[in-house]
Amino acid sequence: MPEPTATDPRWPELFSVMVHDIRTPMTVINGYLDMLLKERFGPVNDKQRHLLQEIRKQYIKVYGILADGSELTSIERGRVTYTRKPADLHQLLRTAIEQLPPQPDREVPVELETSPGDASIDADAPRLTKAFSSIIAGVRREAVMADRLVVREQRSGTEYQIRIGDDETIASFDNVSIADLPMFDEWRGGVGMTLAVARRILNGHDARIAAPPEGRKTGAVILLPR
Repeated sequence: MPEPTATDPRWPELFSVMVHDIRTPMTVINGYLDMLLKERFGPVNDKQRHLLQEIRKQYIKVYGILADGSELTSIERGRVTYTRKPADLHQLLRTAIEQLPPQPDREVPVELETSPGDASIDADAPRLTKAFSSIIAGVRREAVMADRLVVREQRSGTEYQIRIGDDETIASFDNVSIADLPMFDEWRGGVGMTLAVARRILNGHDARIAAPPEGRKTGAVILLPR
């Protein structure tokens, strides 16, 4: 029997089994951590508590990766249904920015710029907000030297353009045809599977995502039907 590959239709099923088999012992580990932190087995000094809390942080990170993996396989297996209702794109973007996790080293402020007027879309609001937040967080992670990160919504024919990047990257989109932009790289170190999940959620809303023009290191533009 041939081995399954990334293009093999069996890979989501195999990946789902792997996620389940890893999640089970992780749950047990978290249970023991919880008992140690609650001093069920005896007193814990400050140094020990600090180390246990650091282990808990890493557990939460791994569990988040597993949750993304589970969602990714559900999407790939066609088991995700998008409940699309009228929503305000501006509000979804504001919420996505509010949900950004803190940065460990240097906080880069994120500023939202929107076009005037109505920005109604049909969307599965929780999922699309999560996708926006994941993409903004991924770009911000690579823009640590920027003074600010801009999320700019503007109209272009029958589409909304959501440009994400520093000021120079935002301006660079003006000089190219969006159709000629390179593919957005969803597989980046340090972000787990969040960008892969986000891209598929965008596809579920008939949206596309592209990288900035060649020469710009980080940024993205999302094209969403109006």
